[in-house]
Amino acid sequence: MITYFALTLTQIGIGKLEILVIGIVCSLFPALFIIASRNLDAKGIFDWMMEKPNDWIGRK
Repeated sequence: MITYFALTLTQIGIGKLEILVIGIVCSLFPALFIIASRNLDAKGIFDWMMEKPNDWIGRK
């Protein structure tokens, strides 16, 4: 005998606004992650650091 257990979203306390916010965040996160990954490549960071090497944290 198999018994299933499930709660509805209203029983959990998630309303329409929360579902909308979760949907927006889930759709924006991959796009923003890809944009950030392109800007944080190792060569770009190295070039940025070499522009002003005396301004690094710990050099002051």
